[in-house]
Amino acid sequence: MNKQSSLERFLTPWMQVVDNASQILVGVSGGMDSILLLTLLHKQIDPQRIKVIHINHGLSANADHWQTQVCEYCDQIGVSFYTEKVAVIASGDGIEAAAREARYTVFERLLEQGDLLFLAHHADDQVETVLYRLLRGAGSKGLAGIPASRPLGKGALIRPLLDFRKLELEHQAQLLGLKWVEDESNSDNRFDRNYLRNKVIPVLSARWPEYAQSVMRSAVLSGQSDQLAKDLATEDLIDLDSREERAGWSISLEAMKSLSALRQKNSLRYWSEMQGLSAPGPKIIDEILSSVVDARADANPQVVWQFQCWGRFQDRLYLLKLGSAEMQSQPMEWDLQSPMRLTDNSELQLAACDGRGLSAKVATVQVRYRQGGERCKPVDRNHSNSLKKLLQEYQLPPWLRDRVPLLYVEDQLVAVGDLWICEGWSAEAGEKGLEITWQVDSL
Repeated sequence: MNKQSSLERFLTPWMQVVDNASQILVGVSGGMDSILLLTLLHKQIDPQRIKVIHINHGLSANADHWQTQVCEYCDQIGVSFYTEKVAVIASGDGIEAAAREARYTVFERLLEQGDLLFLAHHADDQVETVLYRLLRGAGSKGLAGIPASRPLGKGALIRPLLDFRKLELEHQAQLLGLKWVEDESNSDNRFDRNYLRNKVIPVLSARWPEYAQSVMRSAVLSGQSDQLAKDLATEDLIDLDSREERAGWSISLEAMKSLSALRQKNSLRYWSEMQGLSAPGPKIIDEILSSVVDARADANPQVVWQFQCWGRFQDRLYLLKLGSAEMQSQPMEWDLQSPMRLTDNSELQLAACDGRGLSAKVATVQVRYRQGGERCKPVDRNHSNSLKKLLQEYQLPPWLRDRVPLLYVEDQLVAVGDLWICEGWSAEAGEKGLEITWQVDSL
């Protein structure tokens, strides 16, 4: 099969998912590769199903011109066009990473259930990515390069041109008489990827003409190694008695310590990833092992990184999701008619039941938090005790004790989250009751 016929069939592996997709979004910058991708998709997919997404980063004086050119081409071929200007704020990873983050934030927001997003990354992009990550000390997952497809938001991202070199694509674009924009920043070697593309790769190519095939083969092998490591972590986490907890998950510390050091690190890395969180790097993993896993049995240390927290309690290691909401200091009224979302993003839910739970005679409650000095007597207890002591007895983790919602009728404590009902306020046998659930998704 020659290169042209191969390129004409680039969509063949994806046709089933394309046929089942609700809408086809195409990220188009205006450069050669994305204009060609749009043109090829337009030849094989009903134009009414295609929606072009152009992100205007505003980083070039020509940004508005590029936007106009993409819009005009969409009008010419009869596909819908959407553009959005984004603010790119450089962080510690540089302007390139910030622009990428801004771009993908828009993509993720726009994808609806069943949508596909097509992007025009090609083999040269793949090689640059693998080399760049190698120089940054990436492991097997990073060295696997850019995935051909992955979930994104409510939909999925597909890169159908990853097997094609840039020269192949450029030749096809010229044969089709396409016009595209050239980003002048691509010649600015202050950017790491540009330096690799313009300075390093030409030297590699002169010495090793088949460098691209070799790098891409290594990327495939790295991807296989990453999958094997993930499979091992999955099996280990089952043996570690992985449980879902309020605001996160937990595993057995005793079982964790029975693993080799390498498998402990592997489990920690993929534990986060399996829960949809960023995988911690080697330094964070080492800190978790030394400060949390190997801490004294009576200690409650924590390691916080990004939006994750690792802590220990009752011989278990916890992985917790961190949120940004604050607890409200003032009492909140709850009419017990529908779930109540609290200001820390936890939720009080309720369900009708018989002979248990909060007595249905209670019409409304106030929701408060601990102030100190509270006492109560849970149902079936012989005597009252301090709330502090009871929370310890009920084994509520320390990080939740100031967050647990307290339900009051006037100034009398009647229930503590979904942990217990206070004496005198529970539904009797044959009486209607309300079962309270305190749902905590993040801290």
